[in-house]
Amino acid sequence: MLIGKYLTLEECCKSATALRLGIDNKPNQQQTIALNTLAVNIYDKCCEKFLVKIPVVSGFRSKDLNDAISGSSQSSQHMRGEAFDLDLDGTNNGVTNAQLFNYIKQHLSFDQLIWEFGTEISPAWIHVSYDVSGKNRKNVFYSAKDNGKVHYKPFYK
Repeated sequence: MLIGKYLTLEECCKSATALRLGIDNKPNQQQTIALNTLAVNIYDKCCEKFLVKIPVVSGFRSKDLNDAISGSSQSSQHMRGEAFDLDLDGTNNGVTNAQLFNYIKQHLSFDQLIWEFGTEISPAWIHVSYDVSGKNRKNVFYSAKDNGKVHYKPFYK
């Protein structure tokens, strides 16, 4: 089943951890609608801008899967179908994660955009979310580890 123009529902829900642990990682109807909204408003526009299919390294997460991977919290937007982690890694048409991040930041509506780890030049991957209600805050952060704990700090670049 297609979610947006370029992404299947299966790609949005794929998880090696869920497979390994036998966790059902299928979204309900409301979560599927949210995934479609995210794909149409973020994913499809990015694919069309850069003329590449962008790998989704983490999409929908059921509560059990989110718990198994020690996900952010019980309010994770991944659990609502409102968030993707994307990773181009410079392998698709030479497009980097930094270029993707900056395009989203400057041109699209989003709720949260996070430069996940990596370096000052490019993130290791990008977290992007879209609030299905349309109340997108355009919050931009970068993640960093301090004393082994992940912190999110405002992004000023």
